Formats: sequence, structure tokens, C-alpha cells
Amino acid sequence: MRYFPIFLDLNNKPVLVVGGGEVACRKIDMLLRAGAKVTVVSPKVHPHLQHLAEEQTLLWVKSFYQSDMLVDYIQVWATTDNPELNHRVHDDAKKKNIMVNVVDDKPYCDFITPSMINRGRIQIAVSSGGASPVLIRYLREKLESILPQNLAMLADFGASKRNSIKQELATVDERRKFWERFFSSSQISTVDERSELESLYQDVLNNKELVTGSLTWVEFGQDVEMLSIKSLRLMQESELVLYPENCPFEFVDLCRRDADREQYDDVNQLASLIKQAKADKQRVCVFIEKDSTSMELKLLIGNEVVIKVAQ
Repeated sequence: MRYFPIFLDLNNKPVLVVGGGEVACRKIDMLLRAGAKVTVVSPKVHPHLQHLAEEQTLLWVKSFYQSDMLVDYIQVWATTDNPELNHRVHDDAKKKNIMVNVVDDKPYCDFITPSMINRGRIQIAVSSGGASPVLIRYLREKLESILPQNLAMLADFGASKRNSIKQELATVDERRKFWERFFSSSQISTVDERSELESLYQDVLNNKELVTGSLTWVEFGQDVEMLSIKSLRLMQESELVLYPENCPFEFVDLCRRDADREQYDDVNQLASLIKQAKADKQRVCVFIEKDSTSMELKLLIGNEVVIKVAQ
């Protein structure tokens, strides 16, 4: 992984953009949507930027860039069609430890911008590290076609219930499992009114379930793409992931990101970990090698269901 994915809070933060052409327009529009206080330095700007300046949406400094302009900014963008000027902006920013992006010039970028999908509070970023923009555009189109348009409403509804749900359900685990039941409801994808969400919320809340643990066994092979949809769903619900040393990382990496992950060395250690997890009422995913014939493992599994992974 070349780049560390991160979402920056630019709300009311000063950002400098050197250059005022079409490239600058695209970057500035995104910066303004994030709430940044944008200053543009350029003797001429695109009509769109001039309009924004007249509306006082951004500050336009109508002059050529000078090194002493680089004061108190947390981020700098060099967007001109002059590589020499862009590199000078980069050097000035580095001297002052300011993060800088020289557009379409990766060696001079501290960060790059991904392709974005926006659904209100929901943002999905996709990047190839600049390696294949066409592939990323293809992936974005695929994601846009399958993501429901009501995601923004769902996110707003969830945010509005953050305090009230704490009064109804005492523990983090209870609240997590409630939201999992709520968002996995078959009605969610077709809801387009907040009143419908409120009704569903009350229905799920009144149909409370005890906080219980679960144990899911998933056989792994060499091809992670052969995992079933059910396997992936249960892996994403698990709070603890147990795996042997020879389990390919691709399988473990598909599990819930905030789950505890622990490698086990033998059956006895695995039995001890499972015993403790059951006592803690955790949802556990255990990876075992495909076609395992170990008698000890069979005794440990007992009547539990193993999800088969066809290879």
C-alpha cells in the first residue's frame, strides 16, 4: 500500500491554490464542498472562479505567485501549466512543512486525491495510487450503479439517533447488533421517507434480542474469491477472528476491520480462545484449513456448522 487513506477535516481551514485554470476549478470545487477557506493566487482565473470570488466564496489574489505568500496555510495546491513554477511552489511548501500537491506530477505530491462517491455524509474514496485512472473510473461507475440513493438519508437518520439509542440499549455491543438488524432489514433499500425509517426503527427496537455470541467456522483455500456471500456476511459480523499461520492474509483482511484478530498455533490454544470468547458472548469467526481431517479439530467443532469454501 503506497498511500495511507485518510479523510482530512478542512472545514474553515486555510488552503492555497496556485493557478486559476480548469484544473484549479475542479480541485477548488471539492475544497469548498469540504468547507475549506480557499485562496487562489493567479493573475487571471477561469470565469467560474471569478464568479466565486465576486460572491466572496473564495479569496482571489490577482498577482503572480511569490514565496512570501506561503503563510499559515495547512495545504497547498500547485495547478499551473508551468512545471518550473509548480516545482518552486513545492519547494517553498516543503521548507515550511506544508503538505503540497502538484497536480499530475506524482513525485511532487505529498498526497493524492481519490475518485469520490458522495451520498451526503457517506463518502467512498477509490484510488489506484495514480496507476490506472481509467480502471478507477470503471470501479466508480460500478459502485455508483449499486449504491442506493437513500444512503444519505440513512446516515442522517443514524446520526439523529446516536443519543436516544443509548437510553434504550445500555451497551455498545447491544447497540451495534441493533443497528446491524436495522440496516440489514429487507425494507431499508426501498425506504425514501424519514417517517418510514422511524417506523422501522421502532419495530426493530421493540423486537429486542438478547445479546448472544456465535461461532462460525470458515474453511479457507487459496482462492479468496471463492468465498460465499454468506461467509462474507458472517465474517463482517464477527468481533473476534481466529486463524492459523498458514491462512492467507486475504481471507483475514476481508473480516470486519475493527474485529480483534488472533493467530492460533494448535487445537488446544484454539479451544482456550473459543472458550473465553463464548464466556464473553462474542461473535467469533474461526478459519480452518480446507478439507481438514484432524480428529482433534473434529471433536472441537462438535455440532458447529462449518461453512464450506468450494475451490
